[in-house]
Amino acid sequence: MPNDNLKSYLHLHLIVFIWGFTAILGELITLDALPLVWFRMLLAVGFIVLFMAYKKTNFVVPRKTIFGFLLLGLVIALHWLTFFKAIKVSNVSVTLACLSTGAFFTSFLEPILYRRKVIWYEVLFGLIVVVGLYIIFNVEGDYYLGIILALTSAFLSALFSVINGKYAKMYDSTVISFYELTGGVLYFSIYLLLSNSFSKDFFILQPSDWVYLLILSSICTAYAFIASVRVMKFISPYTVMLTINLEPVYGIILALLIFKDKEKMSSEFYFGAILILITVILNGVIKYKLRNRNSS
Repeated sequence: MPNDNLKSYLHLHLIVFIWGFTAILGELITLDALPLVWFRMLLAVGFIVLFMAYKKTNFVVPRKTIFGFLLLGLVIALHWLTFFKAIKVSNVSVTLACLSTGAFFTSFLEPILYRRKVIWYEVLFGLIVVVGLYIIFNVEGDYYLGIILALTSAFLSALFSVINGKYAKMYDSTVISFYELTGGVLYFSIYLLLSNSFSKDFFILQPSDWVYLLILSSICTAYAFIASVRVMKFISPYTVMLTINLEPVYGIILALLIFKDKEKMSSEFYFGAILILITVILNGVIKYKLRNRNSS
């Protein structure tokens, strides 16, 4: 059992590193955010279907549940859309720094969706996060649109995680991923059809974009999406939360190594980003200790 937990923990770190690399691919792919996300989800669904056929997975679930999966597919699709759009209009570092606020959106969404009391230290930490964001806004004002898009993406990510957490305990991770990503493709396809965006040029991509999209859809989406849901069954939410907070760290370091001067930010930016990250980690630590105290 300890070995299984260690494997799951190392597996989670690999997944988080892959998520950090997703932002790099978003910068490298020349497509705009909407077609990028559409191709990503469509190709990912194809990989998941092949995996389900190989595993002979039973994808039958109640109709009401399918409807819920499809709606969550729209939420995750919009999360990715705003995420990649933020990268396109700002850069990887700004986007990932703001995306780390997702844990605090979760803290405020849970009381609303599950009708629990608002906890005082969550409000306090939320205010500290606002200070960190203010510092980033103040020194990187040219990236205001990217910051707003990244915060929107963080909110949608939190909303998705809070709702999807219930499904993850009841259904197979591959089945959940299949329906949710299919839902995202469906909604975006309808929009693209209505806006007459599907054309010959839409499907003409540079060879490098196809390579990056295949990596993004197979490893960073199909694999990471399924594996992350599965790992959560073996590791405590506290460990998952703390490890996921390393995503912006991995991503920003990778961005600095790959894009160099383009990703170099002011010292005030890094102070604001570190302030947000430390606050998010402290929030998780306090939650974990209080939960242990209450259970004992």
